[in-house]
Amino acid sequence: MAVPVIMPRQGNTVESCIVTKWFKKPGDKVATGDLLFSYETDKAAFEEESKVEGTLLAAFYGEGDDVPCLYNMCVIGNEGEDYAQFDPRGEQKAPEAVETVKETPVEQPVEAQAQTPISGEMKISPRARALASKTGADLSRVSPTGPDGRVIARDVQALVDAGAVITPAARDDFVPGTAGTGLGGRVTLVDLEARPAAAAAAPAAAKAVEKAQEPEFYTEPMTNIRKVIARSMSLSLSSMAQLTHNLSFDCTAIQALRKTLKEKGEPFGMDKISLNDIVMYAVAKTLMQPENRALNANLIDDGKTMKYFRHVNLGMAVDTDRGLMVPTIFAADTLSLKELSDKAKELAKACKSGAIDPDLLQGGSFTVSNVGSLGIESFTPVINPPQTGILGVCGITTRVKDVAGQMVMYPAMNLSLTYDHRALDGMPASRFLKSLKDNLESFTLLLARG
Repeated sequence: MAVPVIMPRQGNTVESCIVTKWFKKPGDKVATGDLLFSYETDKAAFEEESKVEGTLLAAFYGEGDDVPCLYNMCVIGNEGEDYAQFDPRGEQKAPEAVETVKETPVEQPVEAQAQTPISGEMKISPRARALASKTGADLSRVSPTGPDGRVIARDVQALVDAGAVITPAARDDFVPGTAGTGLGGRVTLVDLEARPAAAAAAPAAAKAVEKAQEPEFYTEPMTNIRKVIARSMSLSLSSMAQLTHNLSFDCTAIQALRKTLKEKGEPFGMDKISLNDIVMYAVAKTLMQPENRALNANLIDDGKTMKYFRHVNLGMAVDTDRGLMVPTIFAADTLSLKELSDKAKELAKACKSGAIDPDLLQGGSFTVSNVGSLGIESFTPVINPPQTGILGVCGITTRVKDVAGQMVMYPAMNLSLTYDHRALDGMPASRFLKSLKDNLESFTLLLARG
C-alpha cells in the first residue's frame, strides 16, 4: 500500500521548510532508515529518514522548493501503484517536480571526449541556475547528478572548477578562427586552452577587454536565516527606545578561577568552563535580584504590557556559518556553573551543525552576546525583541587604577548593556551593571551563595 511522507514540522512556529537535497529519486528502492531528503527551516537543517520499505513512486517537490509543513513530500509503495490521491499539488504531475528550461541541444560534460548532443529539456534547480548565472558556467557541458537527471549546484561548481566557463575573452570576435564547441557554437575557455599557440596571440589585449567588461558587482539572494535576522533587527531598532551603557570590571578573580579549573578541573568535568560561562552564570544570578526584574522580561502588546519571568531564560548568541543564532538556556538561574557550561556547549554545537530544535531558539528573557575573542573593547548590541535588554561582553584590556595611592595595572573586561528605555530608566539599568560588576569581581562568593 502506498504511504505518503510529509514535510515535518520542526517547532511550533515553523510554517514551511526548504528542500535542500534528495537522496533518492523516483523508482529507487527504499529501505527503512534510508535517507530520503534533507531540508532546512530559517534557522536549522534536518534530514528525513524512511519509516517504511518499498519503491519511491513520486517526489512532489524539488530541491530549493519552499514546502508547507505537513504537506506530502513523496510517496513510497509498490511499483506501478497509483499515488494520485497523495499529490498535494491538486493534479498528478511528473514525479520529478523540478524546474525545466528550454535549451538548444546541449553537449556532454567537459570530461567526455565525444561531443554527443543531449536533446530535450534541461532540468535545473533555482540555486544551480543562480550559480551558473554568477559564474558564467557553460551549461552545455554540465553532467547532472541530481534526482532524475537534474542539474544541481554541485554540478555547476564542477564546471567552474574545470574551467568550463564562458567569459567575454572567450568570444569569437576576440579570438578569430577558434572553433567553438559550446552552446550555439560559442567559444569557451576550454576551447581556448585546447587551441595551440594562436590562443595566446594577443593575451594582453584579451585580458584588457575582459577586465574592462567585467561587471563591477554581482548579486545573490539573501539566505532565509539572514532574512529573519534582517527583519528582527529592523523591528528592534524601529520599535524600541534603545540606549547602551558601558562599564568595565576587574576580571582578575574570574581569570584566576578559570586557570584553576583548567589545571585541576578535569576530574570533575570542569576544565572546559570558559570565561563566557562564568559571565553568563553571574548574569543569571544578578537578573534574579528583585530590583532587576525589568531586564528579565518581555515588553509585549505593542509596548503596553510587561511580561516578567520567574526564572532567567538566558539567550546566548552563537555565530554560525549560516548566520547568528540565539538558543535559549531555560531556567539558567537554577543551574550550577558546570550545568550551565555543559548546556551552553550543547546548544552551540547544535546551532553550528544546523540540528538545533527551533523551539530552543525562542522564549528568552535576556540575551548575552560575547565578541571578546575578537578583541572588541566596546559595542552596541541590538536587543532581540520582545526582550528588554542584551549584554555585550567585550575583550580584556590592561588598565591602571589607584590602589592605596599606588598605580596598579589590572586586566579589565568591558560590559555593554543595551536596554529598552520604555521598560526601564537609566538608573535601574546602571544599578544592574554595577551589581553584575560586583558579582563578577567577587565570583567565588557568588558561587558560595549558589
